[in-house]
Formats: sequence, C-alpha cells, structure tokens
Amino acid sequence: MVTKGNPGDNRNNRSPLSIFIVVGLCGFFYILGLWQRSGFGKGDSIAVEITKHTDCSVLSDLNYETHHDDDVETSDGSDTQVKEFKPCDDHYIDYTPCHDQMRAMKFPRENMAYRERHCFPDEEKLHCLIPAPRGYSTPFPWPMSRDYVPYANAPYKSLTVEKAVQNWIQYEGNVFRFPGGGTQFPKGADAYIEELASVIPMDNGMVRNALDTGCGVASFGAYLFKKNVVAMSIAPRDSHEAQVQFALERGVPAIIGVLGTIMLPFPSGAFDMAHCSRCLIQWGSNDGIYMKEVDRVLRPGGYWVLSGPPINWKRNFRAWQRPEDELEEEQRQIEDIAKLLCWEKKYEKGEIAIWKKKLQSGDCTEREIQPTTCENTNSDDVWYKKMENCVTPSKPGGPWKTFLERLNAVPSRITSGSVPGVSVEAFEEDNRLWKKHVNAYKRINKLLSSGRYRNIMDMNAGLGSFAAALESPKLWVMNVVPTIAEKANLGVIFVRGLIGIYHDWCEAFSTYPRTYDLIHANGLFSLYKNGCNAEDILLEMDRILRPEGAVIFRDQADVLLKVKKIVKGMRWNTKMVDHEDGPMVSEKMLFAVKQYWVAGDNTTSSE
Repeated sequence: MVTKGNPGDNRNNRSPLSIFIVVGLCGFFYILGLWQRSGFGKGDSIAVEITKHTDCSVLSDLNYETHHDDDVETSDGSDTQVKEFKPCDDHYIDYTPCHDQMRAMKFPRENMAYRERHCFPDEEKLHCLIPAPRGYSTPFPWPMSRDYVPYANAPYKSLTVEKAVQNWIQYEGNVFRFPGGGTQFPKGADAYIEELASVIPMDNGMVRNALDTGCGVASFGAYLFKKNVVAMSIAPRDSHEAQVQFALERGVPAIIGVLGTIMLPFPSGAFDMAHCSRCLIQWGSNDGIYMKEVDRVLRPGGYWVLSGPPINWKRNFRAWQRPEDELEEEQRQIEDIAKLLCWEKKYEKGEIAIWKKKLQSGDCTEREIQPTTCENTNSDDVWYKKMENCVTPSKPGGPWKTFLERLNAVPSRITSGSVPGVSVEAFEEDNRLWKKHVNAYKRINKLLSSGRYRNIMDMNAGLGSFAAALESPKLWVMNVVPTIAEKANLGVIFVRGLIGIYHDWCEAFSTYPRTYDLIHANGLFSLYKNGCNAEDILLEMDRILRPEGAVIFRDQADVLLKVKKIVKGMRWNTKMVDHEDGPMVSEKMLFAVKQYWVAGDNTTSSE
C-alpha cells in the first residue's frame, strides 16, 4: 500500500496485511483508552480522547511495517529481551539531579555558587523511573491552573505559612490557591503590571519576552500572559522548596537557576524586559557584575525593572527595618552602574524603578568612564562559562516590531548574516516545513490544539519553527538548543518573540520531575549518536514528563527503532508511523504516551 496522493494508490485492492494494520492501529488507541485512569487524582484519560478523535483514514496510510523488511526491524536486536526499568524509591519523587540539596552543600556559598548546577557524575546517575506522588492528578487547564494546583502534585505547605501575609499561596482543601499577590504587589499582580505598562509598551505587542529573576511562585509571569508577554522565570532550589515546581504546575515557564558565578544559559540580546521584584540579588556588589549580565541578555532598547529595596529608600527604610546609610549606598551603586551601562532611568515611584537600555551603543554620551568591553567574540557561548566583569557589545538589532510581525518575519540576525549557514530562503523553507509537520501531528493527535498540552518542550529546537507553528495562548514552548548544535539559532528564537535555553542533553535539565505535558524530539538521537547514552536521555525525558504526557519523536527509522525498544521498558505506549510525505521517506515519527502510575504502584492497569 502507498500513501494517499502517491501514484499507484489503489484503495479497491488493499492487501489483507494493510487492512490488518489499519484495524490494529485503531485497536491500539482503543486499548490505550482502557488502561488510562480517569477522574481527579488518576489522570485525564488522554488515550480515550485520542481514540475518539483519531482520524483512522489518515493513519491507515501511515503504516510503517509493510515497507521495511525484517532485517531493518531487528537490526537493533529488538528480538532480544527488552530491559525493564524499575521505579526509583519513593523518596526520589522530586529528584533534581543537577540541583540536589545535599550535594549543593559541598560547594562554596560565596556568590551563590552552591545553588548553581552541580550534576551527579555518570557513576552516580539513577537508572530507574521517578515515581509520581500518590494521588497525583493532571493539572487543571489554563487559565484555571494559574490560580489552582492540586495539593498532591506538590505537597509542600511551608510557603503557605512563610508567605501568608504576602498573599503568595493558600492551602484550601485538596488544592493550593494562588491569589495573585506578592511581596511587591499587595494590590495584586494585575495592578502591579498595569503600573509597569504605563511606561513599558506591553499593550501594543512590542514587549513579548521577559526574564524574571528570583521569581517566587511566578505570579508575575502568570499574569503577564494577559498582556501576551511570556516570561522566563528563574529561582534557585532553596529553603523555599518548591517555588519553581509551583510555577510549572501553574503552567508558567520556569527553570531552577540563580545569578551566581556562571553566565545565564541565554544568548546576548535575548529579552525585551528583565524584572526583579525583591529578588534579594546584590545588584551593586562585585562592581555590578550581575547588572552587566542582565545587560548582556537584554535586547537593545529593552527595559529593566527593579522593585523593592533599595528603591526610594528615604521613604521606606523604616518599613524595611534597615539602616539608612546602607540602603543609600546600595541605590548609589545601582545608579552608578546603570549610568556605566548607558541605561536611562524612565520611572521611579514608590518602590519601583524602570531603566531603558539604549537602542544603539553609540547613543551613550552621558557616561564619564568607559566600561571594560568583553573580549569574547562569541557572546552566545555561555554553557558553564564564568561570568566576566565586562560589558558585552550589543549586536545590531534594527527597529522593534510587534510579536505577530516578529514570529514569522525573517529575523534581523539572519538578514545580517549573523547565523552561519542560514539564508533568508532557508529560514522561510524551515518555517513552511514545520507548518506542514505540525499539521501532520495534529491529524494524528487532535488534542494538540485542545489546550490539553500547556507546557511543551522542543528538545532540539533549530530555528524555533515548531513553536511558531504551534503558537497559541493555550500553550507555551521551551525551545532548547543543544550545546552541540548551532548556538546562534537560540538568538533567532528570541528575536521571533519565543523563549528558549541552551542545554546539554548528556545532563539533566534544570527542572523538577513531571513538569512538561508534551515533549518534541526532532533529530535529537541522531545528533547525540556519538555524544552520550540514549538510555540516559530517555530516562531524563521520563523524569520531566507528566504521567499521561505525550512525546513526538522525529528521526531516521533505524534510530527510532532503538528508541522504541528502550521506552518499551519504561511504561510508555508507542506507535511508529510514516513520514507525512509517504512510506518511502526514511525519516519516521514515533508517538508515545507515558502511562499513569504513582509511588507504590507496581501496575499501570485501569481500575
């Protein structure tokens, strides 16, 4: 049988084998529906929904087995016994391999170095499946998830006591409620953001991506979505325990991270806005090295917001219960560094101050002292690189555009030749191709557009065209550019108004378990074929994927056969299908659903 639209298609003469495959594939999704659990605390029956909405007339032409001989099918040893991965001990429920609390204490506390990434060596890596806590349930759909998180998903009450007065989080029955309050916005995040929007052009779409340092439970980022602004929220794994976990459970982009001694995992000139609301970062210390790092990742013409101490210290020092001279010196240092960076102060009222970075570095005529310029010619090479006390020259940017213009327009970094090997034509073709790929995905899993998948990760994001094709207020995509891929691509992703991060998939990602609803891996295992163990990458995918979460792999057939064999022992259900252009294309797709199971549950069958 050949794919619909190809020459030689004859639907009146289907072989018995092709009919068997069609029936088997539809039966596969029916069986998926039977084992999925349903109801509060037991998942959301994703497989049942896929069964209801799957277009079997499409899937019937996407058969894989009929076009590959047995040698290909068994070339990876698939006829041998599948390795079964056992559940880890229950105390690993919130295991973060590169941000382990006990391991962190072995590192220096100076400049927050101990809160940075410190991954376990290979010989100490776990080779088991991280369990979900008992009673785990699929998060509420957005925007309800912004305000409510099931208690069982992150059963930590300490913040409800510690931050009770500040209205961060409240415990009500079997859910946490997030009223939208914060230390610096007692009237709520909406009122706070409206004050910022009176200075920063959020309402017209000019400001699209933001960096929120020391984000707490990310209420700032959660309410920015009303302005169609997506924030990358960052906080360390510290005494506040689950703040980043709460952020992701709410459906807000966040990573475990800190301004310490290592450069942030973002390209230069990435963000339209950076924000710190009483984030406890010593901005004026070490000759302003942290402000210089913010300057590096801030786009020319971008905004920096600082609210809380020491802003307007003369009026607030008594409420803060801190000495006047100490606060005065802090603000003086910040003002001096802002001038050195050629930031223009646009606003100061109450406890809020807003600066704007000059659009062109040549526009700066006010500073008396010239800062030290960074010598590194590749300002995007930041993975595990030490922060330097210097100013990164801004890349040519051009005039600002609204988000909808930026998303599909050819980025200035490409037209200026800053991205090696990517022409205007190549970008436009990539954009067209991913619209086609995503349409194919939606025909197979129609829940892609339903809002079922809020937190999405693209593990090998390229130019961000997968995320652009999916763009919807119902979801957001964490675009990951592997450190062994072309690093300049992440700058393109940010120019498009999307968000992303550098990461090496030989190590664990800076997040808690069960924080993504859908993971997309295009060519990832071919990319890492000689880099690290595929089993380790797949175990990390399992760690960060929610129960009943979905995965879409796109890669060469022989690579996917090996992946399929490994995940068969990880409590995943899988189905390989042909490329949308037909069975003769060597690239295939592998669709997977992670089964629902929790700590102490040795089975995944339906009750």
